Amino acid sequence: METQSDARAERRAAKLAKQIRAFAKQHGGAEGQLAYLGQMGTRIVLVGEDGGWGDLVAPSHAIAQAAAEKAGITMHESFDGDFAAKVRTGPYEWTRMAGIQLGGPPNA
Repeated sequence: METQSDARAERRAAKLAKQIRAFAKQHGGAEGQLAYLGQMGTRIVLVGEDGGWGDLVAPSHAIAQAAAEKAGITMHESFDGDFAAKVRTGPYEWTRMAGIQLGGPPNA
């Protein structure tokens, strides 16, 4: 018998899977990696075939994993090697990184 919390988790996973599929469609496909955030949940890091990237946060690792499976994307154990090399950054990211490290514009 399915409990109310099971149904809520299923709905959350379905919503995240829909967002993952939309990201993949917009970026010519996508791959992902799950990153544990502690009590906050699990981050689903997405990298598109075009180098675009983004992330979503699921309230638990189980929900994140279910969402990725429902979306049907390739998942990686770690964010390194060929997978990490697919990420393309632009001026915005470099400006923000420089702002944090080298006295550039504030992150406001």
